[in-house]
Amino acid sequence: MDDILEILEKDARLSAQEIAKMTRKKPEEVKKIIDKYEKEGIILKYKAVINRELVRHKDEEVRAIIEVNLTPQKDVGFDKIAERIYSFPEVYACYLVSGTYDLLVFVRGKDLHSVARFVSEKLSPMENVKGVVTHFLLKKYKEDGVILKQRQEDKRIAISY
Repeated sequence: MDDILEILEKDARLSAQEIAKMTRKKPEEVKKIIDKYEKEGIILKYKAVINRELVRHKDEEVRAIIEVNLTPQKDVGFDKIAERIYSFPEVYACYLVSGTYDLLVFVRGKDLHSVARFVSEKLSPMENVKGVVTHFLLKKYKEDGVILKQRQEDKRIAISY
């Protein structure tokens, strides 16, 4: 992969000037290359990795990973089915994988029941879906190469008299 892409993937906040120093290119050249990558759809978006464990509020969401077993469609394989699945607003990532299951689908919901409804009412009844296994995410330790610090709980024993 291109050195500019590798640098941006690790830290998209770096300026063209900083990247130019790291790659021994001119800042204008770096800016031009980044603009080209954005226009060509190589760079799709810039993202912040948020430690949701440290941001507690009433709008917390439930996340789940769903393993989906499919029957591929004639002449199109898994692509059309995957497209239908990743078009649901609950789905934030979808991957074709090797192994026991065909797709890994990452979903969000406002609570456990909304994710369960998505699986039972939208995903499972689909024509080519043979089976699903849902895993709810309980705790995240690392995301996009970043180790997430955990909230320090008060470990003192409460004493009452």
